[in-house]
Amino acid sequence: GKDLYLGDKGNDKLEKNLKTIFGKIHNSLKDDGAKKHYERDHPDFFQLREDWWYINRKDVWKAIRCSAPTDADYFIKNTCSDGKSSAEQKCRCINYDVPTYFDYVPQYLRW
Repeated sequence: GKDLYLGDKGNDKLEKNLKTIFGKIHNSLKDDGAKKHYERDHPDFFQLREDWWYINRKDVWKAIRCSAPTDADYFIKNTCSDGKSSAEQKCRCINYDVPTYFDYVPQYLRW
């Protein structure tokens, strides 16, 4: 993956990059139903972003978690959706759910 945030203190550059990326995704849609569904989503593509995140969140979460150092405190706490289980071997929860707190991490820190 590519760090779209690059340590910048503001969101302007990130937002511009996300609009460009999701604009390319939007323009490459082949299914007529998908094109119609997102036809009013321009120029920010918020619905497309939300749908993309819903479909890809487990893979994004796994990639971030599995590349985190073993001593990353962020992943040590009880993080699974049942509130009791700790993230097993830092990569996923016992029941394979994405930890519920993860969706509350600001988008610029997830991507």
